[in-house]
Amino acid sequence: MTTTPAQARATAEVPASPPAPGSDRTPGHPGRLPLADRADVRAWVGAFLRGEAPGLVVTFGLFAAALVASLVGPRLLGHLVESVKDGTTAGRVDLLALAFVAVLVTHALLARAARTRAALLGERVLARTRENFVSRVLGLPLSEVESVGTGDLLSRATVDADRLNESIRQAVPRIALAAVTLVFTLAAILLTSPLLALALVAGVPFAALSTWWYRPRATRAYERLLAQEADVLAVTHETARGAATVEALGLGERQIRRHGRAVDEVVRTRQRTTWLQTIWFPSLDLATMVPMTLTLLIGGLAYQDGAVGLGELTAVVLYVQALGEPLNDLLTWTDELQIGNAALRRILGADRLPREEPRPAVATDGHTIRMAGVGFGYAPGREVLSDIDLEIAHGERLAVVGASGAGKSTLGKLLAGVHHPTRGTVSVGGAEISTLPVDQLRREIVLVTQEQHVFTGTVRENLTLAREEAPPDERLWEALETVLLTDWARALPDGLDTEIGPGAARLSPSAAQQLALARLLLSDPYALVLDEATALLDSTASRRVERSLAALIEGRTVISIVHRLDSVREADRIVVMDHGRIVELGTHHQLLTANGTYASLWHAWRTAHHPGGDARP
Repeated sequence: MTTTPAQARATAEVPASPPAPGSDRTPGHPGRLPLADRADVRAWVGAFLRGEAPGLVVTFGLFAAALVASLVGPRLLGHLVESVKDGTTAGRVDLLALAFVAVLVTHALLARAARTRAALLGERVLARTRENFVSRVLGLPLSEVESVGTGDLLSRATVDADRLNESIRQAVPRIALAAVTLVFTLAAILLTSPLLALALVAGVPFAALSTWWYRPRATRAYERLLAQEADVLAVTHETARGAATVEALGLGERQIRRHGRAVDEVVRTRQRTTWLQTIWFPSLDLATMVPMTLTLLIGGLAYQDGAVGLGELTAVVLYVQALGEPLNDLLTWTDELQIGNAALRRILGADRLPREEPRPAVATDGHTIRMAGVGFGYAPGREVLSDIDLEIAHGERLAVVGASGAGKSTLGKLLAGVHHPTRGTVSVGGAEISTLPVDQLRREIVLVTQEQHVFTGTVRENLTLAREEAPPDERLWEALETVLLTDWARALPDGLDTEIGPGAARLSPSAAQQLALARLLLSDPYALVLDEATALLDSTASRRVERSLAALIEGRTVISIVHRLDSVREADRIVVMDHGRIVELGTHHQLLTANGTYASLWHAWRTAHHPGGDARP
């Protein structure tokens, strides 16, 4: 899903992708957005009909005109057969034949115009639906966005939106055309020969009973299929986005197995829908084949008795034969409409989550960060953080260490306001983080990870995402120089106005990270939470980004989530976490002297990275 800088402004510095493997929150089964109910769907359909009324009238008018032209053809052909039987002149036959050809050409032109109008209507609705969905998701609280699987979000904005477009562009006009065609054709049969129309009754049970059996089963299967396809997309996106982590941790086989299981679920559901259709489609064929057989049988007997003429019999046979296509269209495109309905329920599901309502600015007393009695769990009754009490002074450098799964990254997300505690309080300058408006919160504290994102757009747009008013170019160049990216930017063909991203100027991972850091520098937060911002870069790129970080953190409060202990001695204090709790707090030397958890971590790390060397401080 391509994101523009304007759409992303509110969440420019907070990643919403699933946690990488090895983080505190395992992305085993990501959450999903809810589904809209029937009332939501009816409201959307009503708004669609009101907003697109002129276009719908023109589209259906063209389809109706094409339909009338198609119904004239069989009648002309019947007259032609009757005329030949009665021995008419060659001129009359030529005239009827020319009229028949003219009707066919007219029908083709009208049908093409109708399909073009329907396609334009569908594309317009598709664009608006995607824009509204992305806008709605960007208005959700960050905790809600992060709890939802990326695959679910992507599939609703892309695959589901495409299916809704297909329903509007193809299913709705085809269903309407098929329904009107059936009505007109039945009327034409009745007007031509009421006697032969009796044969149509025999097809009703085959169509009605099979559809009554098929419809509810197919609806459940389609809803399940869309959710399972979202799971496949989630695993694919997670693996591609975190490719470096997957490779570094040797998770390739694990991800392949996960992808295989997700695909197997899709295959089983598709097999289920195919099995349902193998029963339903033959029943629809019988709904037209049986009436056709009876029409020929009854028509032949009636013609012998003189009850119907040859022209009437020919026209009715052609009309009955013509019933098959609209009947199949009506029912099979209704089936397609069910998929569109399931997709629409998924797209509208974002409206059932609470919005990030605008809040007034909150007065703060300084920039001290406090956590008091904090507990947090991703699921009710299962805390991953417990009884956290911590005070961080403005300008302090704090390192957070602990074994994998100790709760370090979760602590960082609470400090940055990505999540809010389930109990206790997290405050900045005496104001609870949960009460701060997003723009004020981002001026106070920002989370920096290895997944900082570069958005499709120009360099200038990427730098000014977090600013209400764009700073002058001199300030932008100063920010780029601070993060050691000036040479790269000056080498671009259009400088700050160069397009970057897919299909435009490419960035190396380190350059993308440095550009994101320049954006942070321009937003000028008071505090930074650094969660292994250089962990996925090679050593050369890592050193460049770390030099950029050194310039960025000057004079700011810094909370470093540390997995490698090579830089912890530079911190003013070190927080040691174990099983979601703070078990030690102090300076490097104090904690080594205490000979507790931190001392064990330090000596183990030194032994692993400096085998045979001195493991002392």
